[in-house]
Amino acid sequence: MKLLIPAIFALIQGCAVCAEQAPVAPQHAFDVTSPNGARSDPYYWIRDDERKNPEMLAYLNAENAYFRAQSSAWQPLTDKLYQEIVGRIKKDDSTVPYRKGHYFYSVRFTRDGEYGIYTRRPVTGGAAQVMLDGNRESQGTSYFEIADTEVSPNEKLLAYTEDTHGRRQYSLKFRDLATGHNLSDEIPGLSPSLAWANDNKTVFYIENDPVTLLSVRVRKHVLGSDPANDPVIYEEKDHSYYLSLLKTRDQRFIEIVQRSTETTGILVIDADHPGAATQALAVRTSKIRYSADHLNHRWIILTDWNAPNYRLMYVADDAIGELGRWQTLLPYDEHVFTESVIPFRRYLAINERSDGLLRIRIVPWAHPEKAQAIQSDEPVYAEHFEVNEEQNSDDLRYNYSSLTTPDRVVSVNMASGKRTLLKQREVPGGFRPDNYQTERVWVPARDGVKVPVSLVYRKGYKRDGTAPLYQYGYGSYGISMDPVFRSTIVSLLDRGFVFAIAHIRGGQEMGRAWYEDGRLQHKINTFNDFLDVTDFLVAQQYADKNKVFAAGGSAGGLLMGAIANRGGNRYRGIIAQVPFVDIVTTMLDESIPLTTNEFEEWGNPKQKAAYDYMLSYSPYDNVASANYPAMLVTTGLYDSQVQYYEPTKWVARLRALKTDSNPLYLKINMEAGHGGKSGRFARQRETAEEYGFILHLLGVTE
Repeated sequence: MKLLIPAIFALIQGCAVCAEQAPVAPQHAFDVTSPNGARSDPYYWIRDDERKNPEMLAYLNAENAYFRAQSSAWQPLTDKLYQEIVGRIKKDDSTVPYRKGHYFYSVRFTRDGEYGIYTRRPVTGGAAQVMLDGNRESQGTSYFEIADTEVSPNEKLLAYTEDTHGRRQYSLKFRDLATGHNLSDEIPGLSPSLAWANDNKTVFYIENDPVTLLSVRVRKHVLGSDPANDPVIYEEKDHSYYLSLLKTRDQRFIEIVQRSTETTGILVIDADHPGAATQALAVRTSKIRYSADHLNHRWIILTDWNAPNYRLMYVADDAIGELGRWQTLLPYDEHVFTESVIPFRRYLAINERSDGLLRIRIVPWAHPEKAQAIQSDEPVYAEHFEVNEEQNSDDLRYNYSSLTTPDRVVSVNMASGKRTLLKQREVPGGFRPDNYQTERVWVPARDGVKVPVSLVYRKGYKRDGTAPLYQYGYGSYGISMDPVFRSTIVSLLDRGFVFAIAHIRGGQEMGRAWYEDGRLQHKINTFNDFLDVTDFLVAQQYADKNKVFAAGGSAGGLLMGAIANRGGNRYRGIIAQVPFVDIVTTMLDESIPLTTNEFEEWGNPKQKAAYDYMLSYSPYDNVASANYPAMLVTTGLYDSQVQYYEPTKWVARLRALKTDSNPLYLKINMEAGHGGKSGRFARQRETAEEYGFILHLLGVTE
């Protein structure tokens, strides 16, 4: 490391110089070894798990200084964009109250508040009570997030988890809702989910491994006792699994959910008897996934057992423990992907995907043949469940949104079908939905598969091959990128852009097979789909070939890195947010968070076939002496999902090898993690910077 010190300090001295010229990271010989051979990584030194190395920090600060100096050219535009974007946020807003027990719960925002204020109001009427004020709690922190909030069954205590570093390592705290003061009990180093037992003093929580940050143990805490003595209820030995906790909607059971990419296990505990032993809904069986809720002495189960697109089954309370005892609840439709369900006393609500769209279907228990889907008048939309805590209700709450329609919270009476609008998201700043138009196109990929693409543009747009295009994609983990309203993109639409979401393989928009066709040894389909969508939109004159921009984050950042290597000449610019670009090195290191439980997504590079395939598309390993488009890359120093050194090393290698003069910027948030800045206004500054970068490349100077 001594060889690095003179070079780095020379780079840092006189920042006026380094701000004008791109930082050049020193190279230091290092081999990343594996059972399948060694690879040279001259930038490996940038990794510092303690995040204290002065040379590394100096280099990151030099990158930030360079970005600040260069972006000053479009700073007035960034400021204007920021004002536009936050101008579309209703300052004094609140969520629609939902009922649970004797209260209506909601989250409200003050005019200038960055964080939510968690409140409740008695069902019988009266003043609202502030349970937790995120603005007050965040004071003195550079990052703040409230995750899970759960009120005790007797409605007297609030348990909540918070993160003050952006590392997704949460502390569990408890508040007496009568006094507003916290109890002395506090437990750090946790996952966010928790569950109360019905005795109002026992809480189940999940402890993380301090090195890998994986969720590994479920413990039980009794208020007033020493957390150091909290017993372990369950320990996960297989580190390919994530743990989470749920409580059934009827409040009778606590679920310990173990979930990997391909397999699920669920253990249940009687919430009335927190000292009782756990019971398995079924023996955990490889490559069978499911979720479950409880109603009327039986478990309602959504599973992919012999049904890749998931089917509904059930099992009686006294028959749990064996998979073979599960029985069919509704006929399986292989053409419809069932995403989630809510069992009510008299109805079953189903959130399902058909033709790439997310919709809701209502099934009466008494007459399942009379099932009805909630209809939409728009060609591209998404409907998903809102909070529905009361099982005995006939009213279902759901959210409706499209690329032109801001979120609507709707209540539908499942008996009559009558719909009531509870809230239409208000978008200030002069936004009018009828100024914009959305459509769905189907793009033939190179292997003949049709890829759905959602488009939106301002009315008056002409498909003549002159418009700029902002194309977004993700394509991993089976996560679907639904065509929902995004107020930020209005700033691009009003400047003549077409916005496209490429629903590429690796997501689940078209069902489970769509996901399977975009992971492991089929991952390259994800990248090819994105490139083929670009080619189609240009060929069909939706966009000017010289004004195409691509964007993606995290695993979508891997997508950005792959397309930059495979077809970067198609793009004027690329935005890669917290990109997962050093896939082989990361997946070889089982001490890094999210490695072992990602093997079923990417492959285990200790195996030769997986190593070779992953190496063939790894963005970091495939940087070449070639031309690349203009690029803006972002990362967070405390990112626990994609460690900061991945995008940093990638940028360093790009700078050393690329043969063009196009700008390449790396912006590091030194106080945040994977999601960037916290706070509803602060995070919009980052979006404005990205849009400013794009518009500056097009010569926009307003």
